[in-house]
Amino acid sequence: MSADDKIIIADDAVIHPDDLHEDFIRSSGPGGQNVNKVATAVQLRFDAANAPGLSEHVRERTIKLAGQRATKDGVIVIEAGRFRTQEQNRADARARLAELVAKAAEPPPPPRKKTRPSKGAVERRLKTKAGRGTIKKLRGRVDDN
Repeated sequence: MSADDKIIIADDAVIHPDDLHEDFIRSSGPGGQNVNKVATAVQLRFDAANAPGLSEHVRERTIKLAGQRATKDGVIVIEAGRFRTQEQNRADARARLAELVAKAAEPPPPPRKKTRPSKGAVERRLKTKAGRGTIKKLRGRVDDN
């Protein structure tokens, strides 16, 4: 995936490359002596609040799903430093952003259908309860009469 490609997730969710801002920072992960010299980790910023490629409901859900990764201004910050190279971390950050927006673009699940137990099931349950109560009553003291 090159830096100039727009990421198409759904009809109402497209990420344009102009909406992304990448900063390269030093990684805390593997890298040996190189880790102190080379900025391989990526800090990807996506301004979801002002992104023209997102519909209103996808925008709101994306910011909500981002949680702590979203700022008050609606900018989503994703840090990727799992790999040793900038390109792998860059691809990882973009994939994580695309996954987040794809999850936000999913339609909501259908509403739950309310169900009631059948009349026979209710009767069986009450009969069992009465039976257990009788057993417990019979465990009491025996009268001399």
